[in-house]
Amino acid sequence: MLPALTKWYDRRDFVCVEFCVADTKDVKVNFDKTKLGFSCVGPDNDKFENKIDLYLDIDENDSKHKRTDRSVLCFLRKAEVGITWPRLTKEKTKLCWLSVDFNNWKAWDDDSDEELTNFDQLSNVSALRLLDTYFSLSEMPDLE
Repeated sequence: MLPALTKWYDRRDFVCVEFCVADTKDVKVNFDKTKLGFSCVGPDNDKFENKIDLYLDIDENDSKHKRTDRSVLCFLRKAEVGITWPRLTKEKTKLCWLSVDFNNWKAWDDDSDEELTNFDQLSNVSALRLLDTYFSLSEMPDLE
């Protein structure tokens, strides 16, 4: 199994992790208090798997994921809101498949992303419309 190319960014209430595999099948995402597990089958029947020991704890019951045609997005609800994550992983080791998503990274003193800082919004319908705006999910098929 290969690790999927992965990008991540930090917000006050949550951490977003994007596994960059297009046209995925058999997607499995496991949220644990201290770990994130991901596996899928790619377009050429390549098998991908990532196991991440997280920098800090998450609320596994309030974390979510969404499959798109281009990737799988995971929103990890922080167990302790307002603490900066300087890295995604517990260890300081550099992983060749993991990078910061600088296109979505914002300084916390930047008020232009207030609507995404409230993670609770992600659980209602209006928040999914907001995600559609940010991630162009409106043309993606629903999960079954």
